[in-house]
Amino acid sequence: MPELVTIGAPAGVPSGATAPEKRDRWANPYRAIPAVRWGVQGLYLAFLLFVGWEFWRFYQQAIAPGPMTATRPPAVESFLPISALVGLKRFLLTGSWDQVHPAGLTILAAAIVGALVARKAFCGWVCPVGTISRGLEWAAEKVLWRRRWPVVPRWLDLGLMSVKYLILAFFAWAILWQMPLAALEGFQRSPYNIAADAKMLLFFLDLSTTSILVLGGLVLLSLVVKNAWCRWGCPYGALLGLASYASPLRIVRDTATCNDCGACSRACPVEIPVHARLQVRSPECTGCLSCVAASTVPSCLGVSRTKKMSPWVLPVLGVGTMLAFWAIAVATGFWTSDVPLELLRRAYRMAPSIGH
Repeated sequence: MPELVTIGAPAGVPSGATAPEKRDRWANPYRAIPAVRWGVQGLYLAFLLFVGWEFWRFYQQAIAPGPMTATRPPAVESFLPISALVGLKRFLLTGSWDQVHPAGLTILAAAIVGALVARKAFCGWVCPVGTISRGLEWAAEKVLWRRRWPVVPRWLDLGLMSVKYLILAFFAWAILWQMPLAALEGFQRSPYNIAADAKMLLFFLDLSTTSILVLGGLVLLSLVVKNAWCRWGCPYGALLGLASYASPLRIVRDTATCNDCGACSRACPVEIPVHARLQVRSPECTGCLSCVAASTVPSCLGVSRTKKMSPWVLPVLGVGTMLAFWAIAVATGFWTSDVPLELLRRAYRMAPSIGH
C-alpha cells in the first residue's frame, strides 16, 4: 500500500489543536503574522486589479481612433514572465536592460534576489495567485474540512510536485540554452512580444471553454489540496524555490524547547513536517511564517540560527527587496517602456490575429 500523507495534518501529527495549545498560542508574540500577511497580500492584489482596469482602459483607447487620455501602467508586465526571462538572458549577455518590457524584467529580478535573501517571500507575501490560493484554502477549511483535509498518496504528491520543475526546465532549455542573442533581440522587438500584454488581456476577456474548464478545475482542486497550483504547477515558484537554497534565512527548530505538539506542521500551507526537522531547507517553503505564528512555544521556531533575529526580518527583507527594485527602476528610467505609442497601437490592433 502506498505511503499516505495527510493534507492539513502530516502523518503522526494530531488533526486538531488541544485546549492548552489554543490557550498557549495567545502567548505567542508572532500570532499577528497571518493577519499582517493578509493585509500585505490584499493590498497587492487590489493594486494589480487596479492595474488591470487601467490597462483595459488604455487598450480600449489604443485600438480605437482618436486621442489617448489613459496611460499604460508598467506593472501590467508582471503578467509576462516569459518575456522577462528573455530579457534576463539578454541582460546577462549584453548588460542592456529590456526596453520593451522593463518593468517585467525588474519584477523578475526582484523576485529572484528576494528569494536569494529571504526565501520565497514573493510567493508567500506578494504573489496574487498565492493570495487567491490562500483564500481558497481558508474557504475550504471553513466549509469543507473543519476537522482534517483529505489524504493524498505520497508518491502522487511528489510526482505532481515535479511538474512545475519540468515546466521550468523546458523554458530554461528553450530560452536560456537554445536562443542566441540575435533570436532574443528579434523576439523582444517582434509584434508578438510588444503586444504580449494585450494578448494576456484578451485571454481573460474571452476565455475559451477549455480555459474555463482548466481554471475551474484548478479552483476545485485547490479546495481539496492546499495551494495545489503553487505546489504542483507554478514554474515561477519552482525558479524561486531553487534560488531560495542560497538564502541565509530558513525556519530553524529548537529541539530543547519544542514540545512536539505539531501545530507548526498543521499550519504549513505546503505540508512541510516542520515539527520533525531541525531546519527547513525545502524549496517548497514560501517564507509565510504560518508555522512560527502557530507555534505553541514562541522560542521554538526562528528564521536563523541566531535566536535574537526576529522572524519579521524575513517578510521585511522579501517585500522590501521588491519595493527597492521598483524605486530604483523608476528613479533610473528602467521601469517604463520606450516603445512609441503608435507602434503600441499598431501591435495592439494586430494582437487578436497574432499566433503563438
